Amino acid sequence: MTEPRKALLERLFDEQGHALRGFLQKRLIRSSDPAELAQEVYLRMLRVKDLSRIRSPEAYLFTIAANLAREHNVKSRASGRSLDINDDAVQEQLAELPSFGQECDAEARGKRLQEVLLELPVKCQAAVALHYWRGMSYEEVGKELGISSHMVKKYVQRALAHCRRRMARLG
Repeated sequence: MTEPRKALLERLFDEQGHALRGFLQKRLIRSSDPAELAQEVYLRMLRVKDLSRIRSPEAYLFTIAANLAREHNVKSRASGRSLDINDDAVQEQLAELPSFGQECDAEARGKRLQEVLLELPVKCQAAVALHYWRGMSYEEVGKELGISSHMVKKYVQRALAHCRRRMARLG
């Protein structure tokens, strides 16, 4: 692939864009906008450091799309059973750790919290660590991890919800 990176991606999406949106539409549980997910596929392709190592860019494109559709469906299923984590009242509740009473001391809770955090994806763990332990803003964390501040917020919210669920089971 000697074609410059951006030109290759533009050509790929010009040629495969319609098929990609159809591919995504067939795999989505909810009738979300497949064009929005196709843009996310494009962004993920842009993040690939060395496109020349990809033997079949078209196959790779649809592999990314299949993985993205799977991720989207998991989130859609979960959101149907859960609260809106963007709600301020929910955020306040998520920010508080559940009470474990007199039986558990701070050291045991801290150890358990570390174990629970290790269950999260690496980028999610990194966002939490940078935001809470290093006191960095969402923007600063985003720059450090190479993601948007909006994505950092999503990672932190996801981590808080996960920790709350897992820690509450112990109480």
